[in-house]
Parts: sequence; structure tokens; C-alpha cells
Amino acid sequence: MELRHLRLFCLVAEELNLTRAAQRLHMTQPPLSRQIKALEEELGSQLFRRGPQGLALTATGQVFYEHARQILDKVETSTATIRRMERSQRPLFSIGFVPSVFYGQLPLLARELRQKDKAELSLVELTTVQQIQALKAGRIDIGFGRLRVDDPDVEQRVLFDEPLLAALPTGHPLEGTRPSLEELARYPLILFPARPRPSLADMVQGLFHRRGLKIRVVQETNELQTALGLVASNLGITLVPEQVRNVQRQGIGYVPLADASLTTPVICSRRRGEADTPLMREVDAILARVQ
Repeated sequence: MELRHLRLFCLVAEELNLTRAAQRLHMTQPPLSRQIKALEEELGSQLFRRGPQGLALTATGQVFYEHARQILDKVETSTATIRRMERSQRPLFSIGFVPSVFYGQLPLLARELRQKDKAELSLVELTTVQQIQALKAGRIDIGFGRLRVDDPDVEQRVLFDEPLLAALPTGHPLEGTRPSLEELARYPLILFPARPRPSLADMVQGLFHRRGLKIRVVQETNELQTALGLVASNLGITLVPEQVRNVQRQGIGYVPLADASLTTPVICSRRRGEADTPLMREVDAILARVQ
């Protein structure tokens, strides 16, 4: 599968009309139909329902579209960053992050660094474990995650501890309450990210297991947004860090937990022993203000 296949699929998914999609691609409809069919055969899943009213995405087609769009957006962002670097000749500063920290302090950090115009920023979505690997390989300069990882080449610092919230579908019996873990354990649970592990999913499971509570996990997903979409679809509930409540999504409500001590850390990771730079000192100064 190549990027061009994802682009073709996304265009058809957005148009839901093969004729219009083919016109935008400057090709005829038959070869476009064949490529979509070949993609479905490669995935082993039907992506579109074909009917008298035209095309409609299947459930698997919708999930594939969300992932394909994210991949294409990341490629476009990376390409634009490299082109800006080439034009400006400024150094690249790469930040790894888990999605759940993207709705609080991270945008403030990125905004201030861009305003100072000292480097080209690259934001890379990575789990904490992936961040450690990327730091050691030199692919990122700093990472923001939630797990403590023991590695001699990486130093970690807890910036702050963040309360956990329950994300519930609108109209849920626990809406408007401060539920305990015992109450939450009665309902089907959605976990993220599914892989790689360890991850926030393991931390959430541990909260229940340490209290001897049995949980019923109905779905694991890699993406925070997909998890929230599943909650909105009334498939189950999920636990999220507090700053995720800034994600205003129809069909979802957030409630604090009865036990305010249930928190998750925001952890900054960087290469151990690396020489300090003016840019890194600037990052430290910004983080001291936005915590």
C-alpha cells in the first residue's frame, strides 16, 4: 500500500461519488473503481457500501478514513516543515508527545517558541516508550508523556500530576456525579492506546486491579479521538487526563472522580547528559510558566 492509495481513498471518502472524485483526480472512473476495489481486497474489508443513492462509508471504512487522514496530514506537515527549514536555514527542534497532553500546556509551549522564531518546530505524536527510542536515536529533542521509563540514556522530570476524569456518553447514569472506581467498574470500559505497551491503558487497568475490581474491556484503540468517538457512540466509558476535557465533542460529558488522588503525571523526557543550549533553556523557562 502506498501513499497515493490513501490519497485516492480519502478523496473518494470525502466526495462519496466516484465520478466527482475521478474528475478531481483527472482520471476516468473505471480505473479509480478498480483501485478502490483492490484496496478493499488488500485490507480484507469492505470500505464502502454501494447503493442507488451512491456511496457510503462502512464502519471499517470510517475507521480507515480517520487513520488514513492522520497519516496524510502527518506527511504533509513533515514535508512543509522540511521546506520551511530549507528556506529559513533555522535548526529543527522536534517535540514528541502523547495525544492527551496536546490539549493543555504543549500548544502554549509550541506557540511561544514559534513567536520567538528561533527554530523550526516539528511535533511528532509518539507514545512514551516510542519517545524514549526516538530520543536515543536523535529523532526528537524532547518528549512529553505519562509513563516513567528506567533508561540510563534518558532523564525524566515530572512537570505536574493531572487529575483523571471519566468520559461518559451523554445521558449516562453517572453523568453529573463524582463516581468511584467501584461504580465505574460496573460499566464497559474503553482503553487507549492499545499498543505499544506499556501505556496509559496499563495504568488505568492497574487502578482497578489494585483495588480488586474486575473490569470489562469492550474495546482497545490506539487513538484518543477514536476512544472518545466510541464513548459518544455509547459503546462504553473511558478514563482520560483532565486537560482532555478541552476536547468539546458532541455526545460526551466529563465528570471528576470521587477520589481526587487518582492522577496521571505529565513527564518531560530528554537525553541524559546532553549539553544545554540556549533553545533548551528557553524551553525550560516556558515550561516553568505554563505548568
